[in-house]
Amino acid sequence: MNPSININHDRAEELAAHLANRATEALLDEARLTPKPGLVDRRGSGAHKDMNLAMLETSAECLTPTFIAMAHAGWRRVPDAALRRQIGAIGREGEKTMLATTGGVNTHRGAIWSLGLLVTAFAMHEGRSGIVQTVSSAARLASLPDTACPPVFSKGRYASHRYKVPGAREEAQQGFPHVMKMALPQLAKSRREGASEDAARIDALLAIMTSLPDTCVLSRGGIKALTDMRSGARAILVQGGIGSHQGRKTYDILEAGMMKANVSPGGAADLLAATLFLDGMEHTAIVQGGKRNGTH
Repeated sequence: MNPSININHDRAEELAAHLANRATEALLDEARLTPKPGLVDRRGSGAHKDMNLAMLETSAECLTPTFIAMAHAGWRRVPDAALRRQIGAIGREGEKTMLATTGGVNTHRGAIWSLGLLVTAFAMHEGRSGIVQTVSSAARLASLPDTACPPVFSKGRYASHRYKVPGAREEAQQGFPHVMKMALPQLAKSRREGASEDAARIDALLAIMTSLPDTCVLSRGGIKALTDMRSGARAILVQGGIGSHQGRKTYDILEAGMMKANVSPGGAADLLAATLFLDGMEHTAIVQGGKRNGTH
């Protein structure tokens, strides 16, 4: 057997395991991050009655094989219709595993979509791409039709159609603008300004919440709940983030209002997980060359 084949196989295996572990860690980090308004965290279930932190942790861990399979599928591939169908099928199997694990609760469907695309895109470039190139490839892949996908009309898609706003599909097709232009810059800014790591990550979540038309919020609380969420998140960041005294006071007001309205920014949480995944990959040894500034 050609030795180079063995080397490539070993590299593909190593990268797939690395990407899947990073994706799983991002989901766990997002779930455990505390506090998060209306979301499950270490304090409790937020505005959810059907899930808790233990369930989210179990759900995240059961998805590692799904991400491994997506990485294998993407290895040295180009974004074409065949790959789009393949990762779509893998993702749907991952959803079945998730639902079986959680007793039918949708804990991570949106994250399977966003993180699955990013894992696949990194593998397409053998793990050597910077995050700008990776996200561009993920967007190209997301824009291709999955002809094998059965018609699905989730609560998120219903809210997207009802309120005429983009959803998770469009976010990916547009190159994850809330991750690239809002969350990652805010994460870096808060770190530079001396925020703790948890506070910087919460600030990144809030940055997403300032403008994302979160269909999870819309489906539960309508336009008013979305508007209140956006303005509250914006006020916290203007006041210096959750790590500041005034920012924390405003955060408490925002959280109380979201709990009263029974809304949870699940779409923003999925994008925070994608943010943490990309941030982690940017600082890992497997990614060689490539920063958010566009170098590759």
